[in-house]
Amino acid sequence: NPDELAGVCEQTGVTLNRYMIELTKRKVVDEDIQSIFNSIQEATKVISKLVNRAPLSQAELLGLQGEVNVQGEDQKKLDVITNDVLKKALQYIGKLGTLASEEEDAPVSTASRTDDGRVVSLGEPVLSETGKYVCVFDPLDGSSNVDAGIAVGTIFGIFKEPDADACELPPDMSDLDDDQAACLASTLQPGKALVAAGYVLYSCSTELVFTCGKGCIGFTLDQSIGEYVLTRPQIQIPARGKIYSMNEANVDDWDRPLQDYVESIRAGTGESGVKYSLRYIGSMVGDVHRTLLYGGLFAYPADKKNVNGKLRLLYEAAPMSFIIEQAGGTAITGHSRVMDIPPTGVHQRVPVILGSKDDVAECKGHFDRCDDPALKARCEARLKGIAAAAAMA
Repeated sequence: NPDELAGVCEQTGVTLNRYMIELTKRKVVDEDIQSIFNSIQEATKVISKLVNRAPLSQAELLGLQGEVNVQGEDQKKLDVITNDVLKKALQYIGKLGTLASEEEDAPVSTASRTDDGRVVSLGEPVLSETGKYVCVFDPLDGSSNVDAGIAVGTIFGIFKEPDADACELPPDMSDLDDDQAACLASTLQPGKALVAAGYVLYSCSTELVFTCGKGCIGFTLDQSIGEYVLTRPQIQIPARGKIYSMNEANVDDWDRPLQDYVESIRAGTGESGVKYSLRYIGSMVGDVHRTLLYGGLFAYPADKKNVNGKLRLLYEAAPMSFIIEQAGGTAITGHSRVMDIPPTGVHQRVPVILGSKDDVAECKGHFDRCDDPALKARCEARLKGIAAAAAMA
């Protein structure tokens, strides 16, 4: 409890450094996690500055890089730059064994950059061979909005390095050497194995929200002293809200249960009897941040074109679900819990419906009453992980 901290400076308040030191003293986290958070906070301060400066340095920071990432998406210049900033901040602390980024093709324990700026998984050693943690991150979520000055963010999750023998790996790893296979084994963990997760929102202020498995807490970057300062000591999502957040332009292509649910809350015929309002930014960090504070429901669901949704399980869905659950909310894919899904690949996509406990429970009720066998089979297959993927291959 931050209120229990003694000797807090009245001029600065509780800084993130002070808070992490206290967590370490109380053995909530170890010194390795403290070091990782120090690197994340330094990197995100730089990213915050880059995002705010982008309109003034358009030639350097805005527009397309000319590369396509592993997702098949055009990379923004800031995607590449922020990936480099976060990766380099984490590489040299010696506390990580593996890094995995949304912008790279595979998790790496070594890295270099070619002359044309492309990251490859070969080169000088940069991570500790004895590092016991794995960090996954999306360096700039919502980057397609950055040219318009709309809120964007960084998402991260931290796992412990597992016993490689206990990890399920894809049957075909003919293209991987031993080191790459070990990195893959470290990374393919379900969300329930996360030890910490967080996001940084770059908007009118820069806010860091995270959990270490003991509730959810928020800090705001005080630009005058260059420190994250505690501003939200205990974040609890309301049990029910009045806002739903999703791209309703795709409603005709959604699964029938979600269509029925949205129709009911929009008309005010749902369980609360209240008409909900639609608020959608199109940046997951911004939409989830509002949902976390005000309640309601955020969804990036499956549709006819993307039957498994579009959000990445490791970099987006699992870390955000951990945060929401630690704040008292719920996160599902439809029939199943997001945190229970074992990844079949580092860039696996899943549908996501998350938010207030009562709102998500009401939505899940529509899925539970649905008798579509194909929909249930997709949800069950995700929970089976590698085994289901191999059977379907």
